[in-house]
Amino acid sequence: MTLLALGINHKTAPVSLRERVTFSPDTLDQALDSLLAQPMVQGGVVLSTCNRTELYLSVEEQDNLQEALIRWLCDYHNLNEDDLRNSLYWHQDNDAVSHLMRVASGLDSLVLGEPQILGQVKKAFADSQKGHLNASALERMFQKSFSVAKRVRTETDIGASAVSVAFAACTLARQIFESLSTVTVLLVGAGETIELVARHLREHKVQKMIIANRTRERAQALADEVGAEVISLSDIDARLQDADIIISSTASPLPIIGKGMVERALKSRRNQPMLLVDIAVPRDVEPEVGKLANAYGDSVDDFQRIISHDLAQRQ
Repeated sequence: MTLLALGINHKTAPVSLRERVTFSPDTLDQALDSLLAQPMVQGGVVLSTCNRTELYLSVEEQDNLQEALIRWLCDYHNLNEDDLRNSLYWHQDNDAVSHLMRVASGLDSLVLGEPQILGQVKKAFADSQKGHLNASALERMFQKSFSVAKRVRTETDIGASAVSVAFAACTLARQIFESLSTVTVLLVGAGETIELVARHLREHKVQKMIIANRTRERAQALADEVGAEVISLSDIDARLQDADIIISSTASPLPIIGKGMVERALKSRRNQPMLLVDIAVPRDVEPEVGKLANAYGDSVDDFQRIISHDLAQRQ
């Protein structure tokens, strides 16, 4: 029995490739069933975030094992193997365990020491336990990694001044707009990242927040906390013109904000500039939006300069 970790992340692949290899919550069970149907796979955990997609596997050794798993990943996502092969990394046994420990501890994150990743790893592990884990060695690997991550948090200062992607998004907004007290921000989504964004914006006394979400109940709970207006996703087209800044982070498999939608908003705004910050993977904002005059678009990969500045301060 062999333990494996294979995947891509923000260091090996751009968002344009990462968004094609994500596993959405709606399809995760199906993906795990398909993965476990492979004869060499005894157990598996799928970790899919905006910055990485990784498979943690317990497998039986066989000839061409790496080729078989790469083929499965490419077939599942309808990818050409050549598109993926150069971006994949592969760790085995002790190296796989060490890699997971680094990931869970935030040492392999875009944001060094960021706290969200441990929760994401724990959720991936919990999801795999719904009939998909099937490997005690894999379970021990994750439990040990959780223990190590906790020690890293409590015994080091790694997370003392870590910035989150949400914080980076707000920092970017404050670099473009001198003061947030005069701007309207449209937040698309109501998950953990958008919650953090909303709280940062409230601290910086943003003039107005609008939250657009698929389900109103979750958005309303956040809106009540931060003093925001709630709209549905279908209202975005009509309300986009009101927003100076749009920050989006949903789990939608397809873009929510298209080029035509932004063109109409800019026309209504008489070409007053708009900042669109897309934290989602797959992307919520069509890449073509960035080509429009007065529409300034940034994806999660563009946060690297903000993160690098924070890292340099701590080093």
